[in-house]
Formats: sequence, structure tokens, C-alpha cells
Amino acid sequence: METQFTRNTANDYRENVATTSLANNSLANASAVSWGAIFAGAAAAAALSLILLVLGTGLGFSSVSAWSDKGVSGTTFSVSTILWVTLTSLVASAIGGYIAGRLRNRWLATPSDEVYFRDTAHGFLAWAVATLATAALLTSVVSTIVGAGAQAGAKIVGGAAAASTAVAATTNKDPAEPTSLDATATPYFLDLLFRKDLNLATANGNAVPASPEPEPGTDASKAEVARIYINALSTGALPTEDARYAAQVVAQTTGLTQQDAEKRVTDVFKSLQTKLRNAETAAREAAEQARKATAYGSLWLFVSLLIGAFIASFTAIFGGRQRDL
Repeated sequence: METQFTRNTANDYRENVATTSLANNSLANASAVSWGAIFAGAAAAAALSLILLVLGTGLGFSSVSAWSDKGVSGTTFSVSTILWVTLTSLVASAIGGYIAGRLRNRWLATPSDEVYFRDTAHGFLAWAVATLATAALLTSVVSTIVGAGAQAGAKIVGGAAAASTAVAATTNKDPAEPTSLDATATPYFLDLLFRKDLNLATANGNAVPASPEPEPGTDASKAEVARIYINALSTGALPTEDARYAAQVVAQTTGLTQQDAEKRVTDVFKSLQTKLRNAETAAREAAEQARKATAYGSLWLFVSLLIGAFIASFTAIFGGRQRDL
């Protein structure tokens, strides 16, 4: 009887040891990363970020106006955008981290310090996956926003060079061929150069026609003077010989004296030069503003991402503690 009791006790002990060993092996082989919980939290964070961004876009467009006396100012709009992006990152990361911590697997017989680290890692991984997914889906939108200022500056630079391009285009044509200039500021200055003095024509007793026809050779003369101007614009000064020759062409076409024609040639060149310098200055200012806006936007985006990573890690710890209660 005693021998039978001893045998039963030994068998029970071996079964308990085997069960405990199997449980310990299962715990040892269990993964410390709950990818299902991480992807769930990342999906929630990415979806919430998209919703809040769409809402912010709608609120932003509703607060601005093309009229100067309506809508918010540019500074208010920029500050509001920065605050909304930061709030979006904070809320979405908090929800994503909490879900990742709350849905992760329960870790049995794990020290509290290890549980704290794993929860933090789960929140951070959920934020990282959500950030990568959002960046992959909104790459075109983000690049458009970041590059909008630079594109605006490039357009202004193109507008600054439009007058020179229009003048330079005439140099590829035959002087005897009628020249058709595009609708930029250059045709205006050339027309101003070859404009007849109506007061002089009236004083000489000549009747001024209501719709005067262009005289033969006017287009060719414009093309020739345009080539003189484009060369002068590239060097920054109008040579004396070129100014005298252009004045002769203007005098033959308009009936002005040589002295008056030379004065008109010089005045029109200075006006065109001033316009191009003002356009270049505006282009540089726009490029500088675009550079500052891009730099500030990148820095604030960096700050908002850091805040999101911290909030996601913190809420994951809170969610993990709720899970273990």
C-alpha cells in the first residue's frame, strides 16, 4: 500500500514537471512582438490622419478668400495650418498607440520593466508603420505642398525673363519678314518706340487718319531694333553707335528729328531695363519667401512627427496596462 502511494506520488510529480516545462517552453518561444496589434493601431492612426487632413483642408479653404477684405490673413492661415497638422499627428498617434497596446498579447511571467519596454516599442512601431503608410499614400500631395512655393517662384522668374525671351525670339527671323511678337511687355515698348508724334503731324497740316495703316518696313524695323535692345540688355548698356542707328530707324519711321529720336530710344531702353530689374527683384523675393516657407514647414513637420512618436509610445503603455488588468 505504501509502495503504491509512493509510485502515484512520483508519477504526479513527473507530470507536473513536464507540464511546467512545456508551459515554460511555450512562454520562451512566444514572440514578444504582437504584429497584429501593431498593424491594427497603424491602420487606425493612418485612417484618422487622413480624415483629419481632409477636414483641415476643408476648413482651410473655407477660411480664405480671393478678396483682400475677406477671409483670414496669410499669417493666420499659416499658423492655423501648423497647429492643425500638429493636432492631427497628436490625436492619430495617441489612438494608434493605445489600440496597439490594448490589443497586444498578454505576457505571462514577464518582469514589469520588460512589459514597459515592450509596450513602448509596440506604440512606436504602430506610429512608424502608420507614418510610412501615410507617406506612401500621400506622397504626391506632400510634394505638391512643399514644392508649391518653389514653383511659384519659378513662375515669377519665368515671367521676369518673358520680355527678354520675346525680344530674343525676333533675332531668329529674317529682317525682311514681318515679325509677330507675343503678348508680353516687349511689343508695348517697341510700339512706344515707333509711335508717331500726332501733335507734330497736326502742326504740319497733315490729317491724322482714324485708323492709320502700318507703314512698309515697320515690322522689319522693330525686329532690327529688338536685336539691338536684346544685345544691350545682355551687356547692361546701350552702345552709342547702336543708339544712333536705332534713332535713325525711328526717325525715318515716325518723322521725328534725329535728336528727339535718340532721346526716345534711350528713354524706352531705360524703361525696359527698369521693368526687367523690377521683375528680377520680385522673383528673388518670391524665391526667398518660398525657401523660408519650405524650411519652416519642414521643421514644424519634424516636430509634429516627434510629438506623434512620443504620444504613441505613451498611450501604448496605458493601453497595455488596461489590457493586463
